[in-house]
Amino acid sequence: MQEKQVEEALTMKERHLLRCGKAIAAIMYTKEKCSTRSSHLIVESMFVALLLLLAACGGAMSSNTTSTPPAPTRVNGFGTGANHPHALLALPNHVLVLATHYGTFWSGNDGARWTEVAGGSSQLMDGLMAYSLTSSPLDSQRLYELTLPAVSPHKGIPGLYTSTDEGRSWKLAITAQSLVSNQDVYLVAAGNDTPDEVYVYLPALGSAGLEVSTDAGAHFHATGSLPFGSLTALLALPGEPGQLLAASSDGMARSTDGGRHWKKIQSISGGIFGGVVSTGPGNPLYASGDAGVYASTDGGETFKLANAGIAYSSLTASTTQPHVLYGRTGTGVYRSTDGGTSWQALPHIAGNLFGLAADAHDASEVYLTLSYPTEVSHFDQASQTWMSLTPKP
Repeated sequence: MQEKQVEEALTMKERHLLRCGKAIAAIMYTKEKCSTRSSHLIVESMFVALLLLLAACGGAMSSNTTSTPPAPTRVNGFGTGANHPHALLALPNHVLVLATHYGTFWSGNDGARWTEVAGGSSQLMDGLMAYSLTSSPLDSQRLYELTLPAVSPHKGIPGLYTSTDEGRSWKLAITAQSLVSNQDVYLVAAGNDTPDEVYVYLPALGSAGLEVSTDAGAHFHATGSLPFGSLTALLALPGEPGQLLAASSDGMARSTDGGRHWKKIQSISGGIFGGVVSTGPGNPLYASGDAGVYASTDGGETFKLANAGIAYSSLTASTTQPHVLYGRTGTGVYRSTDGGTSWQALPHIAGNLFGLAADAHDASEVYLTLSYPTEVSHFDQASQTWMSLTPKP
């Protein structure tokens, strides 16, 4: 069975379980530089059955979930051992925003102190997980977050939330029911026309599933048809209104008119799974997938392999020094200072490695999230060590 067939055979709930369990799969994926299409297929296929048993993510994609709350024992300030991250933003003004399966956390001092925002029994996101998180390339104060039920019962209202103060406070833009009529939403991505532009992807609709809002999420309408039936990432190019890159297990496509029309990028071979990242207006773009790490210097019209044979599950790049990148495998974090051509390992850190976010001020430093339990660490260049930013219980 081909990789696309395996993916299409999964229900949306199973796809969510697969995403939530990547940290577990990564632990056993010890061949760090194995990047062939067949290797990805073997790893993901082996873990489908295992991930379906993960109680932490079970039922989270449905509003009538029957999952029960996690055990009350807190192992750290982010919650129980069942908690795991979905996204981390490192923003200007020393702000970090962490989206987890059991809540959203905010820090205004580079992770020295954390506060759970919009959570708790009296808050609007009570019992919800923060599934997908994005910031506007036009205004770092403007954030969008997609929420879904994490436990049942829950007092929070599932849907799309927006923030205008870098994630300190949130308001509901549109309910999940109004947005998708009981269908699943896979991701949210900020647009590049105005800060009020935001995209969502509805996987049940396949190639017709990309929708856009121009009023900060209050109303959505369909864009044009995608050239493939699913998405793994969507990037709105900073400083280029209407220009989008859509990544999938079948490659990548580019739009110059806000998603109304798409053209596949022929220089991409295989799927893109590690994300597509921008380093700022006019700067290089990077992507990680089956064939290795790609780089583009023409706004995404073409991509070239910067390094073949390296597959990173998470990729991030500095906006202050656009040739500095960080990539994560199942067992380590690596850095490139030449646009992805060569890579050097950072000091080892134990745990279930998950996501990366480049430091917004210092290209030599990076943030790392870990899963089961949720943890955050920061690589300090001066001491060449990983510093824990995980709050105590």
